[in-house]
Amino acid sequence: MSQEKNLNRTSHVRIWILMLILFLSVVAYADRSILSISGAAIKEEFGLSAIQLGLILSAFSWAYVIGQIPGGLFLDRFGTKKVYGVTLALWSLSTIAMGFVGEFSSGMTAALALMFGLRFVLGLIEAPSFPANARVVIMWFPSAERGRASSLFSSAQYFAVAIFSPLSGWLVSRYGWEWPFFVLGGIGVLAVFVWSAFMRSPKQHPQVSANELRHIVDGGALVDIDAAQTLKARPALSKAMFKKLLSNRMLWCAYIGQYCIIALSYFFITWFPIYLVQARGMNILDAGFATIAPALFGFAGGICGGYISDKLLARGWSISWARKTPYIVGMLMAATLILAAVIPSNAGIIAIMSFAFFGKGVAAGAGTWTVVSDTAPKEAVGLAGAIFNGIGNIAGFLTPLLFGIIVGVTGSYSIGLVFVGAHCVVAALLFWLVMGPIERVGEEQQSTATSYKKQGKEDGIKAV
Repeated sequence: MSQEKNLNRTSHVRIWILMLILFLSVVAYADRSILSISGAAIKEEFGLSAIQLGLILSAFSWAYVIGQIPGGLFLDRFGTKKVYGVTLALWSLSTIAMGFVGEFSSGMTAALALMFGLRFVLGLIEAPSFPANARVVIMWFPSAERGRASSLFSSAQYFAVAIFSPLSGWLVSRYGWEWPFFVLGGIGVLAVFVWSAFMRSPKQHPQVSANELRHIVDGGALVDIDAAQTLKARPALSKAMFKKLLSNRMLWCAYIGQYCIIALSYFFITWFPIYLVQARGMNILDAGFATIAPALFGFAGGICGGYISDKLLARGWSISWARKTPYIVGMLMAATLILAAVIPSNAGIIAIMSFAFFGKGVAAGAGTWTVVSDTAPKEAVGLAGAIFNGIGNIAGFLTPLLFGIIVGVTGSYSIGLVFVGAHCVVAALLFWLVMGPIERVGEEQQSTATSYKKQGKEDGIKAV
């Protein structure tokens, strides 16, 4: 009787797996962002200049981009559980080590070199984290649920800001700048044990019921991509695979789409508060609070984008237009941030930015990591996600730099806003007019052959 009950029950292990990668993503975002909270105290203690502090702040982004492709290769060679677990442990130890910089450096130069090195190492080690998240979603979620799953883990930045920024600020004010690094690094070390104990592939997980496994497999999840025999049998990655990932028109539209999404994110976390102070006359405290509403709307948009995309798919839309439509509409909504240049009131500025970042969230929830989950070649899921994330994150250092150059040369924030908004229009047009069908790379010929075969049958029937 108990065995029959076990066979008939329906588990929801994939939801707990999703909560786990969401938590790890929040920890990753918090680890990379806490330096901005401790930065003022670090600058004062070690006598750093603003340029030197900026150098330390930039170290993560450069290394994060450099580490994407090696990280993706490691994922495809050794599997998600092993690579994610090892890198989580190493980046947590790197975070803890930042708190000991004062103990191992006697002067400003030594402290600068050590902090830059640790932040650079952190970027390299964290590089596989989001490609690994995408790989988990491909493994555990049917196509009809990937939009919601991807939108949730890609919204981790908002949770990190909401939860760990206040905590880190309190720790700095109460105990010193070192303590956010100790606390967050400690949380990461504990998370390694949770990940190791709970993460399995769907077929190997002891808590997955037969009903849930059938639902996952029948829905198109790649449940065997981390199986030992699959990893062992996988051929060495060839130049042909790199060429396929770097010459595919559909994928390049996805890469550029991610670049444009990240350009908006980095404008928001770097220049938007400065714009409010210098161009709109807000004080620093008010500018800080003014960023809360767009961030919350961005999170809400992300959840809505994934939900809408999956619902369209469930109602019979093709996977191409179920993913593209929310992305295109969302990016056109985000383009309205250009109107901030002509809106006279500060309340109006916050309102239009909230609307724009809701649209940006819708686009990100439906058309970025979800598209990677739907299109990555089965034998190179990690590499595809790494190239996608690497190209996208180039915007992390280019956008703040170019925006600053535009403002410096023209003396106008309005032109800078047009520059940022143009990313939205370009991305929407690429998805609409250039991208073509969304389908898994490597299966295009098969689907074309099937189409011709089907057409031949239909022609034969018509001829009879």
